[in-house]
Amino acid sequence: MKPQLPIQRDDEHVVVKFRPRTSAHPPSRREEPAAANAEPAANDLSRYERSRDEPDDFRHRMLANIAALAFTMALTVIGIWLAISIADLRKTQDCVLMGRRDCARISAMPHS
Repeated sequence: MKPQLPIQRDDEHVVVKFRPRTSAHPPSRREEPAAANAEPAANDLSRYERSRDEPDDFRHRMLANIAALAFTMALTVIGIWLAISIADLRKTQDCVLMGRRDCARISAMPHS
């Protein structure tokens, strides 16, 4: 017995042509006299560039990197602690919902 293939009609398959989007106001090469006093475009990053003659502030960059690393490590530790706490609470809640009475964790303190 041969497997039955679905009947395909030619009008079911449509190829959609890709048309790139164009902006409403394409950029022009000519500068308008009124636009000369206007602020630069929003995506212009030249204001963040440094000249090659300006020295690199290595100390400031390293302090910023250390601060970012410390912040990332703190977030990681807090995330791990939170996950462990939620898991412990879930275990305790499951124990209580099963009707058991010995669910509370008792910490053994050594006698001094």
